[in-house]
Amino acid sequence: MHSPQTRAERKAQRSTRRQLDGLVVNIELTLVSIIQGVALSVLTESSRAPIGDLRFDQWPYVINGLLAILLFWSRSTTHTLTLIRWPLEFVHNFLYIGCTLIEAITFTDLTDPIRWYALTAAFAVAAWALFLTDLRLIRQRHAEAVGPAEEELYGIVLRDQHMNIFLIVPGMALFNLAAVFCIYFWPETMIRGNGHVVFALIQTVTLLGYLIYVVRFFGIIAPLVLRANQEESTE
Repeated sequence: MHSPQTRAERKAQRSTRRQLDGLVVNIELTLVSIIQGVALSVLTESSRAPIGDLRFDQWPYVINGLLAILLFWSRSTTHTLTLIRWPLEFVHNFLYIGCTLIEAITFTDLTDPIRWYALTAAFAVAAWALFLTDLRLIRQRHAEAVGPAEEELYGIVLRDQHMNIFLIVPGMALFNLAAVFCIYFWPETMIRGNGHVVFALIQTVTLLGYLIYVVRFFGIIAPLVLRANQEESTE
C-alpha cells in the first residue's frame, strides 16, 4: 500500500506528464496545419491557370493535390491525437517537413504529367519512411498500455500501420512509377493523346477511397481514445 507522500508524488508526476503531453500535441497539430497550409498555398497558385483557362486535362491533378493535402492532414491529426506524448519526436517531425517539401514541389507545376508522377512516387517513399519510423512509437505505446482500452486501441493502430507499410504505400509508389514508365516510353499516346488522364483519374479514385477509409478509421478509434485516456487518468 502506498504512503500518502508516495501517492501525492505519483499524482504530481502524472499531472506534469499530462501537461507536457498536451504541449507536445499542440506543437504537432500546429506544425501539421502550418506545413499543409503552405502546400495548399502552392497548389492554389498553380491551379489558377488550369482552372481559369478551362484546361480540363489538368483538373484531375488539382483535385489529386487537394486530396493529398486532406489525407496528409487527417492522417497526421489522427496519429497525433492517438500516439503523441512527451518527449517530442524530432525525427518524426523532420519527416513531416520533408514530406511536405516534396509535396509542395510537386504542386508547383501541374502541366507536366511525368514530373507529377515521379515526384508523387518520391512522396510515397518518404511517407513509407515515416510509417516505418512511427512503428517504433506505436510498439512503445502498446507496451505502456495500462488497460484493455489502450491495448485494443494500439492493436488496431498497429494493424493499420502494417497495412500501410506492406500494402497501401508501396502500392501507391508502384502505381506512380508505372505511370512514369508509360509516359516516358509512349509519349505520343500518354501526352499528346491525353492518356495520362486515365492515370490521373485512377489516382483520384484511389486517393478519395483512402481518404474515406481514414475518416472511418478515426470514427472507429475515437471512442477507444476516450476510454484509453480515462484509464490512464484513473491509473
